[in-house]
Amino acid sequence: MTPRPQMPVEDFEELARTAPETVRLEFISGKVKVKPVPDGNHSEIVMWLLKQCMQQRPELALYPEQGLRVETYRKGRARPDGSLAPLKHFAGQGEWAAPEGVLMTVEVTSHDSDTDRRDRREKRDGYAAADIPVYLLVDRDRGEVTVHTEPVRGRYRSVVTRSFGESVEIPDPVRIVLDTEELKEFAD
Repeated sequence: MTPRPQMPVEDFEELARTAPETVRLEFISGKVKVKPVPDGNHSEIVMWLLKQCMQQRPELALYPEQGLRVETYRKGRARPDGSLAPLKHFAGQGEWAAPEGVLMTVEVTSHDSDTDRRDRREKRDGYAAADIPVYLLVDRDRGEVTVHTEPVRGRYRSVVTRSFGESVEIPDPVRIVLDTEELKEFAD
């Protein structure tokens, strides 16, 4: 049995539109979630990854905080820390874009009590259900980078984890290699 959502997705979108700038809202698994405002190290990791993507794949862009319609029947709304897509991909799509064409979503863990459920499970499963080819989790608590690939029926079939300091290859359709040594500075 599927749990009943807290509200219709249209009501959530209105709530998210009117929320103060200090609050970021998402609608994951039928529930309103408050996404923590990033700290400085979180932002540095996103910028580090943005530079890596631009240098290795200049025809792509890593869009920070672009809202995506995810989960079964697109009833979820998530704001990944980054969405990798071709340049100009989100032009004209509005606040909550379709996930088609997104090559990778990125989450950087925050130091809060919800990070395990939100970043390691619920959002991962939402991105897989939306058939986003790659989900990259930069896990500051564990000092690891995890690459999830091959989404099938709402689950990623392949999962590769590397410790900060090791190289990690992100396969097709992303095709980049990350030297994660620099992430050790931001693990806190």
